[in-house]
Amino acid sequence: MTHKLAIVGVGKIARDQHIPAIAANPNFELTATASRNAEVGGVPAWRDLASLLDAKPEINCVSLCTPPQVRYSDARLALEAGRHVMLEKPPGATLSEVHDLVRIAKERELTLFATWHSRHAAAVAHARNWLRGKKILRLAISWKEDVRQWHPGQEWIWEAGGLGIFDPGINALSVMTEILPQSVHLKQAELFFPSNRQTPIAAQLEFHDPCEAEISAELDWREQGPPAWNIEVETTVGTAKLSEGGAKMEIDGTETAVGHDAEYPGLYARFADLLDSGESDVDLKPMLHVSDAFTLGKRVTVEPFDW
Repeated sequence: MTHKLAIVGVGKIARDQHIPAIAANPNFELTATASRNAEVGGVPAWRDLASLLDAKPEINCVSLCTPPQVRYSDARLALEAGRHVMLEKPPGATLSEVHDLVRIAKERELTLFATWHSRHAAAVAHARNWLRGKKILRLAISWKEDVRQWHPGQEWIWEAGGLGIFDPGINALSVMTEILPQSVHLKQAELFFPSNRQTPIAAQLEFHDPCEAEISAELDWREQGPPAWNIEVETTVGTAKLSEGGAKMEIDGTETAVGHDAEYPGLYARFADLLDSGESDVDLKPMLHVSDAFTLGKRVTVEPFDW
């Protein structure tokens, strides 16, 4: 079955990732878009989702690529109109609003998919399988990039609800919660806020592990040059390192898994499977860790940030 799909929010992530992934997947046809000030050539466009849904009853699913602060209202509108919904990460601005979307989707027997694209990186499944049954001694996340390169001029990330460094950092947490055999919880955190911004530019996290592994994360948006998206896991029988956001894996320095960029194609393949089976997939573990960081974290003021 080919699903007629609409994208809401035609910004950088939609153009760079969603639209190519949709075009490559025969299960979907990009039928319309809704965006305040952007369009996709050759695709019917509306300025708001309500108008699109009224005009295009044949559309059965909606992919929301808007900033998290405004995602809930569109997601609820789509679900109440009987459409299945796919959510960019993070799935919302708050946990409570996502729980409400889960309730609505269940009541209306619709699919709701909260996506974590980094979990579909080429080596993540290899890492999860390699760690199964092993005693983990240490897991260290180093997730650093230049905000000017990856979010040029995007002011929403600095506004309340925009998450700041946790916008990319939640990708690392999504991989961590995917590969760890056990659940962990945040123990302490420091969040570094520019004096002129409402969200942090860097963070240091420490987690409590019931199996007594040392688990930490260093997240930073001030990195100069190429990004460093790495997770290193030391076990009693060797050390694994995920690099390039999970695209590559080494064991004791020897490369064992590498693949092409399959993150967003993987998301749409998963969405198609959920639609065909009538199921939902809403895993909130990465978002729980971010919420805990804002609750528990010590606020540290640093120099102002300007583009």
